[in-house]
Amino acid sequence: MDKLAISVGLDVGSSRTRCLVGALEQGRLRFLGYGESASYGWSRSRIADQEAVAEAVKRAVVEAEKNAGVSAEACVAGMGGSTIMGLNNRGLYEMGRPREIADVDMRYAVSLAAQLHLPADRMVLQLCPQDFAVDGRAEYRSAKGAVGSRLESFVHVITVSTQEHQALVGAINMAHVAVEETIFEPVAAAYAAVLPEEREEGIALVDIGAHSTDLALYYGDALITAATLPIGGDHFTRDVAHGLCVSFEDAQRVKEECGCAMLGLTADNSLIEVPSAQGRPAREATRRDLNVILEARAEELFLYVRREISRVNMEQALINGVVLAGAAASMPGMCDMAERVLNCQARNGLAVGIADWPAELDAPAWTTAAGLMMYSARLKFLTGKGVRDGGFLSRFFRRDF
Repeated sequence: MDKLAISVGLDVGSSRTRCLVGALEQGRLRFLGYGESASYGWSRSRIADQEAVAEAVKRAVVEAEKNAGVSAEACVAGMGGSTIMGLNNRGLYEMGRPREIADVDMRYAVSLAAQLHLPADRMVLQLCPQDFAVDGRAEYRSAKGAVGSRLESFVHVITVSTQEHQALVGAINMAHVAVEETIFEPVAAAYAAVLPEEREEGIALVDIGAHSTDLALYYGDALITAATLPIGGDHFTRDVAHGLCVSFEDAQRVKEECGCAMLGLTADNSLIEVPSAQGRPAREATRRDLNVILEARAEELFLYVRREISRVNMEQALINGVVLAGAAASMPGMCDMAERVLNCQARNGLAVGIADWPAELDAPAWTTAAGLMMYSARLKFLTGKGVRDGGFLSRFFRRDF
């Protein structure tokens, strides 16, 4: 087992922390074990108590190590939340005389596009090449082998709060785990759940977290935009708590056991049991009362998604629809609401392509962690192939190791 290339994905969420451990064997990733713990130390998708976050990471990692039978020394970690911002940029490389373009030229053009004048409190989280132009001829997915004297690179740059990034990496380090790389969470989820042919005509990945929702839009291999939306799973729960006059914990249970994000998909006139204050008997309410609350919030969430899609003029480009990830995506009716508001097909994103993947993890809540583990395996595969640090080509959105 010590000869295996161990790959670890760590999804440090504001509600749950999930860790996956796999082994890269002959170019294929095999699942070894997983761990999960409740998250503490977060406030509105930002770290408020680094030690509490570190303790949650440690618990999840220790459980994953025990189940996998190996040590998780380093991981690829996910980042999301309100401090994420995405922007398109362009790099121009004047090569002088016309000549055949090589990998090194594309790398340099991409590095020029990455030279942003960012505020002191922001850093580049991820650099996602889109395409190239050679002497004004656009839309080269790869310009290698083309002949020209002027190479332009177009990229989408994902930036994050430097303080927040350092806080997350520091918390993971406090749990005695090194960080190989940090990845925008919906990019990782899409890496696990979206096949190459599904990206060709446009697809969106919507990762619904506890405190916020992260969005990644793809057309072909190119990331068109990355964004964070101010609605998450906890907003649904708080709405239920206020609407039914119950505690947050009871609202969470009622939402998970009886909730649906769209009216008409369940027996809305059936009765559900609603907890009352301590010392008082439980009372009854119709399921419709609960679902009206959840439907309103779900519609608002996908209206935010629609605005982001419209902002980059992709309303007619999402031929392959929307993929939902995150624990809140499992609520019945979420895909139906997404289809109604976005006017395209929708499905839950489940991890594919991992050997020995257990049935109990076949849920949207684990998709991001699966993508992070797969990305860790890809970095090790590329390094084993002699590609330095994966190179900028490792940033391209490909499924093959």
